[in-house]
Amino acid sequence: MKLNFNKSNGLVPAIIQDNLTLQILMLGYMNEAAFEQTQKELKVTFFSRTKNRLWTKGESSGHFLMVNNIFVDCDQDTILIKATPIGPTCHTGARSCFNENSAKGFLYKLEETISQRIDTDDMNSYTNTIFKKGINKIAQKVGEEAVELVIEAKDNNIDLFQNEAADLLYHFLILLKAKNMKLQDIETILEARYQKKSNE
Repeated sequence: MKLNFNKSNGLVPAIIQDNLTLQILMLGYMNEAAFEQTQKELKVTFFSRTKNRLWTKGESSGHFLMVNNIFVDCDQDTILIKATPIGPTCHTGARSCFNENSAKGFLYKLEETISQRIDTDDMNSYTNTIFKKGINKIAQKVGEEAVELVIEAKDNNIDLFQNEAADLLYHFLILLKAKNMKLQDIETILEARYQKKSNE
């Protein structure tokens, strides 16, 4: 893995992305020593331009960024690191230094689309039609899709299984909307469980 540190005074930008949600967490800069330490310790380490030294994210707060994968762009002058954040990334306490409520992966985009079609009362939308039938119908539909997924799981038709899984996720998102919840609410619970298991 080669990097060109000579283009901008020995520093290259490093974009940090949440390994699970794909959310952009922060941007920092690395020199060659910071890059080598990051690879060795698997904790994101930057070169602090204000402190003029290596700085491991979380060295004071304990909110480390644990490295999952490292990618170098085609010009060999930018780094993308997929990492697992231990706690919030931003000094403000937010999950991201950017918009922490931004969409994270296609499921989040789909959630936004579902919400939009319901909120605008789109009369031509299947999503809105199901939603307007009420919580009992939505919950019933989720149950039906779950049963169909279980049935397909016992067979060997991968295409049918994948499509039933997609149907279940889609209707589950409608159910979350009906319960005035977000996918991120469920994600937060799963992450808390993951962290708890990781610390045991």
